[in-house]
Amino acid sequence: MDDSFEFDGKVPPSFDRMDVEAKGLNPGLIVLLIVGGLLLTFLVGNYVLYLYAQKTLPPRKKKPVSKKKMKKEKLKQGVSAPGE
Repeated sequence: MDDSFEFDGKVPPSFDRMDVEAKGLNPGLIVLLIVGGLLLTFLVGNYVLYLYAQKTLPPRKKKPVSKKKMKKEKLKQGVSAPGE
């Protein structure tokens, strides 16, 4: 067996916590923070636009109900339609 691969209880430098301070932030963490920040910005922006649109835009007009549909609804309710 080759004894050069044993760590003898030592922590490899890649897992050493003190090494992180010298190297800076993990690149994966930086990417995660950027993507998370962009996603959060997008969602917050959409919500702000939604609130702005609710305040400023007039409410949608409902489509006019046809006379046939009015008759059907009245017959369902048991009320005779006008003109009958």
